[in-house]
Amino acid sequence: MPFSHRLTSKKQLAALAGEPSELVKQKTIDRLDGHCRELIARSPFVVISTADASGNCDASPRGDGPGFVHAVDDKRLVIPERPGNKRMDTLYNLLENDRIGLLFLIPGFGETLRINGRAAVITDRDLLEPCAVRGKVPALGIGVEADECFIHCAKAMKRSGIWTPEKWPDVSDLPKAAVMLADHAGIGRGGSGALEERLEKGYRENLY
Repeated sequence: MPFSHRLTSKKQLAALAGEPSELVKQKTIDRLDGHCRELIARSPFVVISTADASGNCDASPRGDGPGFVHAVDDKRLVIPERPGNKRMDTLYNLLENDRIGLLFLIPGFGETLRINGRAAVITDRDLLEPCAVRGKVPALGIGVEADECFIHCAKAMKRSGIWTPEKWPDVSDLPKAAVMLADHAGIGRGGSGALEERLEKGYRENLY
């Protein structure tokens, strides 16, 4: 077995990691207050975590202009579903299991906003209209009802240097995405040129 030393209880974990402070215990709220809504309004990027009925997990990025996620009130928010590759892992998961976790990021801002709750795939035009871009109202969206909202500290951002350009790793020697995709799909690198053109066309023409 590759992992031979595993923890199997909360007691073991607490003995190694310690207990959370009173502040950490008290920071969770059950609504989108003014601070949460301000952070959402300034965030251009959110990671969505879902799982299917069997517990198979998925984390999927969503990004757009700041405020693309629309807070309806102090409990509900709407995430527009833009054109993609039609895998729709997140949406299919939500049809089986309505639990959802969100992580909002703001470039240059160390703290993140975490929201946990329940969600549904929605087509309500009145809720999706505020998410329109270039006159295009998304046909689908994710409607979220928040159960837990809290600020996550900036330690991960500081350790990673994610917002510090001089700390970014050199990626100049990485293969192009089309090459990686060709390898993963088993179609051979000879087809990577056509894949690169396909990707670039999608980026140019099918963002909305």
